[in-house]
Amino acid sequence: MSNVRKLLNPKTIALIGATNKEGAPGRTALENLLLAKDRPIFPVNPGRKTILGLPCYPDIGNIPEHIDLAIIATPADTVPGLVEDCGEAGIEGIIIVSAGFRETGLVGKALEDRIIEARKKYGMRIIGPNSLGIIRPNDNLNASIIKGNPEKGNIAFISQSGAFGRALLDWGIGAHMGFSMFASLGSMIDVDFADLIDFLGEDPYTRSIMIYVEGSIGDVKNFTSAAKGFALNRPIIALRPDMPVEDEVQTHTYTGMLADTDHVYDAAFKRIGVVRVDGAIDLFNAASALSARHLPQGPRLLIITNSYGVGIMATNTLLGLNGELARLSDDTIEGLDKILPPYWNRENPLDILRDADVERFSTALTICLKDPGVDGVLIVFTPQGVAAPDEVARAVASVAKAAWKPVIATWLGGGSVQQGREILLQNSVPTYNTPEEAVRTYLYMYNYKRNLKLLYETPAELPVDHTPPKNNLKALIRRATSEGVIVLNETDSMRFLINYGIPVIETQMTRSVDEAVSVAKEIGYPVVLKVSSPDIIFRADVGGGVTGVGSEEKLREEYERLCERVKGIVPAARINGVSVQKMLEKIDYEVILGSKKDRVFGSVVLFGMSGIAVRIYKDFSVGLPPLNQTLARRLVEDLKIYRILKGYQDRPPADLRQLEQIIVSFSDMIVDFPEIAESDINPIAISNGVAYALNARIVLDKNCIEPPSQYPHLVITPYPTRYVVPWTLPDGEALILRPIKPEDEPLVDEMYATISEESFRGRFFQAVKHASHEMHIRQCNIDYDREMGIVAEAKEHDTRRIVGIGTLVTETSQKSAEYAVLVHDDYQGKGLGYKLLDVLIGIAQEKGLEEIYGFVLADNTKMLNICRKLGFAIKGLSDKIDRVRLLLK
Repeated sequence: MSNVRKLLNPKTIALIGATNKEGAPGRTALENLLLAKDRPIFPVNPGRKTILGLPCYPDIGNIPEHIDLAIIATPADTVPGLVEDCGEAGIEGIIIVSAGFRETGLVGKALEDRIIEARKKYGMRIIGPNSLGIIRPNDNLNASIIKGNPEKGNIAFISQSGAFGRALLDWGIGAHMGFSMFASLGSMIDVDFADLIDFLGEDPYTRSIMIYVEGSIGDVKNFTSAAKGFALNRPIIALRPDMPVEDEVQTHTYTGMLADTDHVYDAAFKRIGVVRVDGAIDLFNAASALSARHLPQGPRLLIITNSYGVGIMATNTLLGLNGELARLSDDTIEGLDKILPPYWNRENPLDILRDADVERFSTALTICLKDPGVDGVLIVFTPQGVAAPDEVARAVASVAKAAWKPVIATWLGGGSVQQGREILLQNSVPTYNTPEEAVRTYLYMYNYKRNLKLLYETPAELPVDHTPPKNNLKALIRRATSEGVIVLNETDSMRFLINYGIPVIETQMTRSVDEAVSVAKEIGYPVVLKVSSPDIIFRADVGGGVTGVGSEEKLREEYERLCERVKGIVPAARINGVSVQKMLEKIDYEVILGSKKDRVFGSVVLFGMSGIAVRIYKDFSVGLPPLNQTLARRLVEDLKIYRILKGYQDRPPADLRQLEQIIVSFSDMIVDFPEIAESDINPIAISNGVAYALNARIVLDKNCIEPPSQYPHLVITPYPTRYVVPWTLPDGEALILRPIKPEDEPLVDEMYATISEESFRGRFFQAVKHASHEMHIRQCNIDYDREMGIVAEAKEHDTRRIVGIGTLVTETSQKSAEYAVLVHDDYQGKGLGYKLLDVLIGIAQEKGLEEIYGFVLADNTKMLNICRKLGFAIKGLSDKIDRVRLLLK
């Protein structure tokens, strides 16, 4: 990270390829660099003595000062050698604006490979090739080849595409948008989105980030960690076009067919709190709105307008995007009756009529904001000659400033309403040219808030066995692959579900009609017959199943007919046998649960409608494992059929809690088995509220039978069970030391509520306990890749308590980490603080960190003594605070 900081905030800059030639990248870059007078600039060109009044150097090695950043703007074939020269000169950061690399073919790719080798050799950080450069207006840095200098502001824009980035930046400059950064990543051979997001997370100027993703997002694990960390406090808005995917891997399941890359990106962005938008203009609209004073607590939008027709346009857009119209309460209607003519429409959209004056706009808005059924208000003004646009804007801005709900606006028109728009924007009221833009942006605001709530929400504890028997399943996989089997038969697939506590209807594989008769007698009629073939995904399409088989005679008849029918339709299909299953006679609902390995984000989980309907209506949701109860519930709630699952006509509601438990158990199975490439439980039948798996298919990943690591298929690190250890206090009391988890939030709340003010002061350097509920939630919802929290859990009878917490937060440099330890008063003086800190040291060593440090009050003698015993060096920062530091390498 330190190298990236130097690259993005250099004290000295060299421009290799500087030139006097008008329009050349080397000339434009130099002109931009000279806009700031506070950094030494060193042009490099062996054919020039001076350029634009600056002394010019023949090569990078002749520059008399150390260079933090080198910009290379020379022909592609010269670049690898110049990068090597920069490495020998000790330069740590390079921006390559040159083009002509892998995008041109094999010769260009070979040049790029040489650059990558040099980067690894010298440990440099490189942006590009094919980059337009970077601009940081607040720090007076324009290290780009773009003509035009954006205004200072708080929006950062990172683009993979140079053409799109240049166009959108130009639009932003024309619209007087302020930027904290513009960065063009180009071919992204090194520095990627995660690096810049981490940097911007420490940037005081940046309030939101816009990203344009065209190809790869770089290191996907780092991206998810960096983006989630930033999005917890400030919004990231992403635009990614639905890119065609070539050479898609052949699929053997519904899930593999349905969950394409675009759906997976949606799921990933949602999981980490990134807002995905649909168009270029939405990037700016969302970036401005999401950093507004207030975000909606719900989806219910009220539209107030002086033109009913325009209000209907806004309404149609809202409903078309699955938004929700707010309903006016009786109290609100009564209040509006007092200020509106008797013939007003009494519904949403609220038409305050064409003769509305400033007072009517202001009062109607004030009344509606008090309605508990309203989450946000859109004011749509049309110039009708009664109220001046600027006066209405001032009145709306005044009401909005005092409100606790978001107010957004559309001032519809051209030059006559422009001053009104500017007044609203100056007063932090998000304002748009059309009602459609405004409605879309409101929904982005709501979804961002909803996703943040998801990140912070405390999941309920589910009775899920996190240590199901796995060794027999691992043996099954090895046996299958040794026999060349990739698609497991239904019986073997069902064994996985049974081991993970997922309810199944008894099913047995048979290879003859007599065997099928024997099984049917054992499990009882009526039964279902299903052909088993690794080559048939959609069994219904080929008549591959028979239901309602109620007797031996019927079974013998249907068995032979079933095999003949399938062979006639799919003669090349391999038939492994026919499975016999006890028939579930009453089915209220059917859903599908499955998984696949995505090329970018690894294993994902899909939940949705079952059968042919899921292919037609595309009613499914996708999530990234590991999933907890909250995330499982969101997968269910995101479906269109969610309302039906809660009970429809004479059908009883599904047990949603059981569905959540099944999804979590299934997610645990996918986490535990990187060997699974795809899987389907299709359908899960729900009868009288209870869910059962009827069919299952597991497809193995032949390239991952011996996984290189424990979780090579996951981008989100699961709960690290390896850190769960029993530990006994000197007095004999048994504790469990384990990583913290989101479900711990109530226990953490209780611990903070019962510690003394002195213990609180020792941890947070203040005596009054101000730790908020939100802080506790954040402490429990951690990214195990970058943070670790170890809790000490005590158990008294059937009551669990958390009596100690140790935290370790790794810096983005991945070289050092800050620790903190808090022990409940009842357990101080028993060695627990020493033990927690020792565990944190071990974790830091495992991560390969160079040091661990912390800050301790100078009068906190207990913690200082622990640090001395563990080998920490102690340095006084002031008369009140000491810094403790332990070198690990």
